Amino acid sequence: MIQPQFLKKGDKIAITCPAKSLKTPMTAAIQLLESWGLEVVLGETVDAVFHQFSGTDELRSKDMQNFINDDAIKAIIAARGGYGCIRIVDEIDWTPLLKNPKWVIGFSDITVFHLQLQNMGIQSLHAQMPSTIPDSTSFGLESLRKALFGEELVYHIPTHSKNKSGSAKGELIGGNLSLLVACINSKSDLDYSGKILFIEEVGEYHYMIDRMIRTLDRAGKFKNLAGLILGSFTAIKEDDPYFGYDTYEIIEEVVKKYDFPVCYDFPAGHIKDNCAMVFGRKIELNVKNETVNLNYK
Repeated sequence: MIQPQFLKKGDKIAITCPAKSLKTPMTAAIQLLESWGLEVVLGETVDAVFHQFSGTDELRSKDMQNFINDDAIKAIIAARGGYGCIRIVDEIDWTPLLKNPKWVIGFSDITVFHLQLQNMGIQSLHAQMPSTIPDSTSFGLESLRKALFGEELVYHIPTHSKNKSGSAKGELIGGNLSLLVACINSKSDLDYSGKILFIEEVGEYHYMIDRMIRTLDRAGKFKNLAGLILGSFTAIKEDDPYFGYDTYEIIEEVVKKYDFPVCYDFPAGHIKDNCAMVFGRKIELNVKNETVNLNYK
């Protein structure tokens, strides 16, 4: 996998908004990035509104394209998620990143872009975005800084009662569960074989979690998986009548037939701790009785 160059002080980082329109100012994000010695460049989409989107599809794809094409820009961070990336992913020419790779950063709806880049063999960064920076913990923000500047990323977290012990080595892939399912059998779909899959979700009903996990299973995505990391499943809504299983019980029922290690409740996703995950990079995952260790190779 192609690894973009790590940032250094004085580098330019662009903020674009490829999905839903912004409702919060970029003040905190700009101040933070500048405190790291970076020069912040704002895209046209940051202030744009078109229906629920941050501008028309044409504007959002043009904004992303401009930053991809600009060699002076060393990283591109999505201001927020929401919905909209799948509408423009095929309108963007990503090929300049093969010659001049740069970090593309974000989570949630930005999963579509992560999948696109992983298909091209380019690493990307699942991490906090400008819209979530004001509410982030120092842990979440420091992990983003370390990932961007090439410092060591090692995570040690407490074990969860449902964890399945074991060790795995492989390329880290994944993102938001809804978007992974939406991209099955598309140009953005990935081969999950031998990979370590990370998934997270927000605001869905239990029956929808059940349907999406079973869809991945029926599509053969778990069959040759090396390992599974379950991030936060935030604000999951209860069905009426009661579905009968909570989120982890739903997932456990589907994946228990496989031998790969499973880590539940990893601190990444729609949470304040949202730790940076480098997609496309090889990791070593050790799920033990007391702790879970994740090391980037």
